[in-house]
Amino acid sequence: MNKASLARVSAIAIVAVVAIAAIVSVVVAYLALQHRLPAQTATETSVAPTPVTTPVVPTITPTPATTPTLTPTRTETPTQAPTPVTTPLQGVELVVLTRHSTDIQLIVRQKFLQSDLAKKYGVVNVRFLYIDAPAWIDTIRQYLEAGRSIDVAWGGGPTLFDTLLSANLLAPLTSQEVLEVLKDIPKEIAGAKMVREVSGRIYWVAAAISSFGFTVNEPKVRQMGIPYPLKWADLARPEYAVVMPPPVVGLADAIYSTSNTRMFEIIVQTYGWVEGWKILTLLGANSVVYTGSGDVREGVIRGDIAVGLTIDFYGYSAQLENPSTRYVLPADGTAINGDPIALLVSSKNPEAAQAFIAWVLSPEGQTVWMDPKINRMPVNPKVFDLTEEGRRRPDLKRAYEDTLRALAIEFSDELALSYEQSLMWFFHATIGNPTVNQVLKEVWKELALAYLSGRIDQGRFLELVDELANPLRLRFTEPGTGRELVFSEEVAKELNEKIATDRDFRDELVREWISRALERYRSVQGKLKS
Repeated sequence: MNKASLARVSAIAIVAVVAIAAIVSVVVAYLALQHRLPAQTATETSVAPTPVTTPVVPTITPTPATTPTLTPTRTETPTQAPTPVTTPLQGVELVVLTRHSTDIQLIVRQKFLQSDLAKKYGVVNVRFLYIDAPAWIDTIRQYLEAGRSIDVAWGGGPTLFDTLLSANLLAPLTSQEVLEVLKDIPKEIAGAKMVREVSGRIYWVAAAISSFGFTVNEPKVRQMGIPYPLKWADLARPEYAVVMPPPVVGLADAIYSTSNTRMFEIIVQTYGWVEGWKILTLLGANSVVYTGSGDVREGVIRGDIAVGLTIDFYGYSAQLENPSTRYVLPADGTAINGDPIALLVSSKNPEAAQAFIAWVLSPEGQTVWMDPKINRMPVNPKVFDLTEEGRRRPDLKRAYEDTLRALAIEFSDELALSYEQSLMWFFHATIGNPTVNQVLKEVWKELALAYLSGRIDQGRFLELVDELANPLRLRFTEPGTGRELVFSEEVAKELNEKIATDRDFRDELVREWISRALERYRSVQGKLKS
């Protein structure tokens, strides 16, 4: 065979080998594929549930956990909305701006989400924004500008809600559920508005009632043989001074208690600046001065004191813990407030938001106040007859009926705020300071004994009381300016902002007030001894 023939045979052989190798590769690949297919199918089956279960956890679990930090979490919602993550939550999340405490928030969220109204309107969560009242307007406007929703405002007093109304941040209540339950809500209680209506449209409704008074330990009053107190002025009686020690009354220093500060403001607005401060001074002379309103409540429950100044729910709590105590609404006047709830113009869920408002106002929603840990006064009286929780609280029902008969003054928040810091620190310096209070007690007891024993007549008694307690007779030097001033209402307003913002000024002024108060108390004491 020549060389050409050998080359052709070699080429054919190589082609044949390559062809056979290709056929073998195909067969092997086919067999391998047949062998691997079942394993591939099983892997897909086990993985398949993962996309379904994965979103459920992040969608549901973080909702309650993020309640305290609402603002940042809400910004993530638009990016998540189109994804399967939100599929399980085909519902509404309400955002509620509030001044109510965490214990109220937790109970309300739990009860409302179980209600028929929540289910009807697809509400799956309620988030609360707890923000100081002065920041509410800015907060609502920021949410509006960002296109985010705050649905409801709840708690904080009528002045705050009237401010929101003036700022055009409240929307009228129009839902059938709200209008229906409004038939059960009194429009006024003791002269205080429970419903704010403007041009035939309702903008806020009180969801609870608050009042200020004092709690009496009745066995202690009998034991001490003192007249039973019915008015603020009774707490300044000379009969209370002569049985000291121990003091008859308990109160909290104004710099430590906002509720007691409000009561001092009520007394000043009821009696006027001069007579109000006379009562406050003698009340302080008859009192243990505590560093917190809770201590006052505990003192009257235990019987350490016969009478303690308390906000209403502290009084109701005292009655539960010691049935021998009684919360009293002063016959010479108190401030009774409706604590409002309202729909905000920033709500993107107005129907669901009004369902929440209707529920809060309904007998079912009002059971929140019946909880012994909360003890608030409901605004809807039907809670007492239509709910088991209400029927278990005859004490609150009696308190509600007493509130209907109470004498309420036209209390001005604006006026109170205009001198509040001055009032707080003047009270502390001239009444609450421990050294000053001890001297005041001694002088007042001597003065009371002199009067009740007949050593001085009523005219001389009133003259010395005026010298002891009239704020216009306490002269002091203003730090920095050297001005000689008296503590008039006008001066209190003038000094208010500087006391609030300049600590060095405030501390020096308080030292000046303490010094001048001690001087005048000892001056009265000297006149009694002479």
